Amino acid sequence: MQVLIDKYVPFLQGVLDRYADVRYLEPEQFTANAVRDADAMIIRTRTRCNADLLKGSKVQFIATATIGTDHIDLDYCHAHGIKVVSCPGCNSKAVCDYVEEALIETVPGIHPLDPDQPVRLLRSFERRYDQLSIGIVGLGHVGMRVYKMARDHGLRVVVSDPPLGFMGDVTECDIITFHTPLTHDGEYPTWHLCDEKFLSRCKPGALIINAARGGIVDEQALLKRGNPFIIDTWEGEPNIHRDVLEHAMLASYHIAGYSIGGKRNASRQCLKALCEHFGLPKLKVKKEPEVGRGDKESGWIRRISDQLKAQPEAFEQLRQEYRLR
Repeated sequence: MQVLIDKYVPFLQGVLDRYADVRYLEPEQFTANAVRDADAMIIRTRTRCNADLLKGSKVQFIATATIGTDHIDLDYCHAHGIKVVSCPGCNSKAVCDYVEEALIETVPGIHPLDPDQPVRLLRSFERRYDQLSIGIVGLGHVGMRVYKMARDHGLRVVVSDPPLGFMGDVTECDIITFHTPLTHDGEYPTWHLCDEKFLSRCKPGALIINAARGGIVDEQALLKRGNPFIIDTWEGEPNIHRDVLEHAMLASYHIAGYSIGGKRNASRQCLKALCEHFGLPKLKVKKEPEVGRGDKESGWIRRISDQLKAQPEAFEQLRQEYRLR
């Protein structure tokens, strides 16, 4: 059995080598020729799994170490008997921590809930934070954590998740943060959910946060309407729009969910699913982190933003070299 693993999925090096021919590849090395003889793949969002990649291959199992599956043609995989596994909830705490840090950097009076961390009075809104409201779009694993975090900070919370029956009008809020999958069809598609029409209903100056998927927010509409915004997930990444980056209040290179705990959870879920599918023994991910702990000191999101704005052409390199929090 041959297994291809994205080399940037941590905690798996050597774990499967006794049971399979394992090859660790750069994302760009997942080509039709490379996957032709593979039985299974463990990938990230950088590998687009569609007919161009999979046609004529032996692949019968794909695990993506991510929450979303919009980089995988699920219809094609289903039609060709390819099992697809994702990792819902694996990095929900990390994304929530990112949103909290974004609020700490931009909303006066909000400070870390950890009493050992210093209180910092910040900028952007003229009112006290406890007079502000936050709209959460999507109440899945991440949205639920963000909901609790925002309530703990004393913010008034409005929730919109029509498939779950939550119909709150988030456009009345001072802050709006998106936590949905990226979908193009169905009753409630999320592609360009935050578009010019949506923004026209928002308060002037409402802060928009996208740490979900690129394309949920129409970035050009943000520029046209002039709302302040924070972006971690971009349209067209890694080739992001420089004008959008320039005007972002804070910007990062798709690392909101990048934490040691989140990555370990994803690797564990992928490994468990692969072992079950192929009848392998129950294997465990490596115990020791493969990368050092990253920057969690006060102001870390600001430093990442400054780094990206100084080197936008290095988006993918910065992302791959990012030290997990």
